[in-house]
Amino acid sequence: MSDYVCPLDYRYGRPEMKAIFSEKSRIEYQMQVEAALARAHAALGEISEADAAEISRVAGADVVKVERIKEIEKETNHDLMAMVRAMTEQCHGNAGKYVHLGATSNDIVDTATALQIKAALAIVAQDVDTLLLTLAKLAKKERDTLEIGRTHAQFAIPITYGFKIAGYLAELLRYRERLQEIEPRVIAGKMAGAVGTGAALGKNCLQIQIKVMADLGLTYEPAATQVVGRDRYTELVCLMAALGTSLERYATEVRNLQRSEIGEVSEYFDAAHQVGSSTMAQKRNPINSENVCGLARVLRSFVTPTFESQVLWHERDLSNSSAERFTLPHVFVLIDYMLYKMNRVFTGLNVHRDKMLRNIASAHGLIMAEPVMMALVGKGMGRQDAHEAVREASMVAENRECDLKDTLWEREDIRRLMTQQELTAVMNPATYTGAAGPIVDKMVDAVASALGQEI
Repeated sequence: MSDYVCPLDYRYGRPEMKAIFSEKSRIEYQMQVEAALARAHAALGEISEADAAEISRVAGADVVKVERIKEIEKETNHDLMAMVRAMTEQCHGNAGKYVHLGATSNDIVDTATALQIKAALAIVAQDVDTLLLTLAKLAKKERDTLEIGRTHAQFAIPITYGFKIAGYLAELLRYRERLQEIEPRVIAGKMAGAVGTGAALGKNCLQIQIKVMADLGLTYEPAATQVVGRDRYTELVCLMAALGTSLERYATEVRNLQRSEIGEVSEYFDAAHQVGSSTMAQKRNPINSENVCGLARVLRSFVTPTFESQVLWHERDLSNSSAERFTLPHVFVLIDYMLYKMNRVFTGLNVHRDKMLRNIASAHGLIMAEPVMMALVGKGMGRQDAHEAVREASMVAENRECDLKDTLWEREDIRRLMTQQELTAVMNPATYTGAAGPIVDKMVDAVASALGQEI
């Protein structure tokens, strides 16, 4: 048994994303920044190329051991300075004198964080593309699968299941755009010293910052304080929370449609081995969708401390530091895992077309009230009169628990305008899905174009 406390350590999250935010990786990213700083100094003739190469050589956990950094931190009570001293110890010759030259701690910390965000966003972007492809295939497959549309949790008018999924595609394509748009703003580092003026970096301070960030493939804060502007993190976390909320929406729909009394879709269930309940042996629960919904609530909870961390005293205080050690790693591990889970749900989703048709039949024609009204208008009846005629017939049908077509045909005003065959044709659900099919086609094509592959 382990002594872990956080469920991310033993239950949730995938190793690729966790690795980016591990303690070892954080330290390695910080050492990469120190190396880039040394190379910038060398490029401007402020230290020798040999010294910069030596600092770059030691900038890795294979040379500078995490254990040694921990030992020094016990003495200094400063994690970044402990790393700097550990790097200095490993440098040959005079190179150690130039480690961290002109920098302040958050030059290194914030720039390393930007490297982590860059790596994490690449995984999230791939996750979104994977889910888009899965959903596009599902939408295409279920393009014409007839289903009842629901509003206020009540029967409305016919749709197709592919049309429902097409809405998810449109939404996820917007997130794809947002992820691309946000990247330059949230992968910003800084190399501007204690209050942002770059004074300790000397006359070449602006050039040093440009060179460091170009070396690392990052943007930079053009007018920093001691830290990168936290509005960047606020935008990032809010976007991840919004994406997680959309995933919760999709998962909630799966959960609702898997209700026993609806039964239109269901998550994959390994009947040979999977257990749904410790006591109710028959249970097949939508556990993955429920998992996504629960984690979305946790994900959104990180929005508040991120906003709070945007407000710092003067050029900087330390109140953001402890909060951000929680927020950014947890947000990325959670959203990656939720995207993975959601893709797993839709990859193995069972679509029960027979139950969709059964539910349509159970409506006894009431879901076809709107097309009857429109047909009556087309025959010359006023729109409001047609609405009232169909509404009255619907109320009678519900009270009698009979088919709407029967109560409609009892009305003389309707019989004057329509034949029985015309009424039957108008009340065929398959003929009243509007542009659902073309909308599916359009969204599938949009995904194919975005991903650069056929679907």
